[in-house]
Amino acid sequence: MTDFAWLGSVAACCTTGSFALQVLHILKNRDTKAISLSMYLVFVFGVLCWLLYGLSNNDMPLMIANGITLVLAATVLVMKVMNERGIKTVSKKASLR
Repeated sequence: MTDFAWLGSVAACCTTGSFALQVLHILKNRDTKAISLSMYLVFVFGVLCWLLYGLSNNDMPLMIANGITLVLAATVLVMKVMNERGIKTVSKKASLR
């Protein structure tokens, strides 16, 4: 690992972790009103491109970080679309019954 390779790992953990926090927030509050659908569409496409780039260069940290981020960002995107179309998801209370 180069002298600053650790910095890339820290950056990957921070950016990927931020999407985990967003998914948890949405699951808890069921509110996606303030999320930009167009931003998430472009972002998911961009992360997919980064993942493909990492695959083409056999860059494991890039593949792992962007693979996880893609799943998390796509989850937010799906929840946003479902909320906009009025598709009800199972609430925590209903799932405990």
